[in-house]
Amino acid sequence: MRENMMRKLAKPMLFAAAFIWGSSFFIMKDALDALPVQYLLAIRFTTGAVLLGLLCWKKWRGFTRGYLWRGAVIGGFLYLAYSIQTYGLAQTTPSKNAFLTAVYCVLVPFLYWAFARVRPDRYNVLAALLCVAGVGLVSLTGDLTVTTGDALTLVCAVFYASHIVAVAKVSPEKDIYLLTVFQFAFAGLYAWVGGALFETFPAQALTRPEVLLPLAYLAVMATTVALLFQNVGQVWSDPASASVILSLESVFGVLCSVLFAGDRVSGRMLAGFALIFVAVVCSETKFAFLRKKTG
Repeated sequence: MRENMMRKLAKPMLFAAAFIWGSSFFIMKDALDALPVQYLLAIRFTTGAVLLGLLCWKKWRGFTRGYLWRGAVIGGFLYLAYSIQTYGLAQTTPSKNAFLTAVYCVLVPFLYWAFARVRPDRYNVLAALLCVAGVGLVSLTGDLTVTTGDALTLVCAVFYASHIVAVAKVSPEKDIYLLTVFQFAFAGLYAWVGGALFETFPAQALTRPEVLLPLAYLAVMATTVALLFQNVGQVWSDPASASVILSLESVFGVLCSVLFAGDRVSGRMLAGFALIFVAVVCSETKFAFLRKKTG
């Protein structure tokens, strides 16, 4: 009975996770108007670590010191990815930031090839070609240059891909929930250090409701709740369906940015978004859902 219910809830949970992450782009853009990058990330990740640590309190019985160095490594990649993405978001639109970040899905097989000697297949190569064409349509300006914000977003995609590969290398035989607590904790620690070194603590801004509400959404919903929905949804779904649903994050990012942030999207950008989305689906699923229908 419980298994049937979880299977029915799995896809709605994945859709919810994709929507929450997609909506977080324009919300973070608004939060950046009042909060410096490092302190925004420090509060977000620290809150996520505390909440997730409390939610999975029974798993602490399995804690070993191995979780510390693993959390420090993958937390470092996560911190770099989010930091560079957030700096890029400050200099580009939420919709472009959402789709250019999704490039990490295409990069993962090639980075994994470098570390694990597992050669990418033809679908990975096709996805890379589609992705390059899409990035060109989205990022290149009239004089064929790339803006600073778009370039930073593409760099952040490399670190997101590196984070996924690092998790695959260090997570075997470790509880993923407890490991996630430590990756959040270390990412938060790195951000607190970055804030102390390079920024001024925004004490006055943190007393304003218009700042606290977006920050709470990012820390609670976009960090803790969405992650739990993703983990539970993936356990009770087939990988191909889960990958397609989660890749909708970038689509939801554009829709929310257009509806709520007033982003303007040109026809060329829409064509680029479409190519990047198809590239992500190709890389993640290898179009298995189409082959099943054909069969």
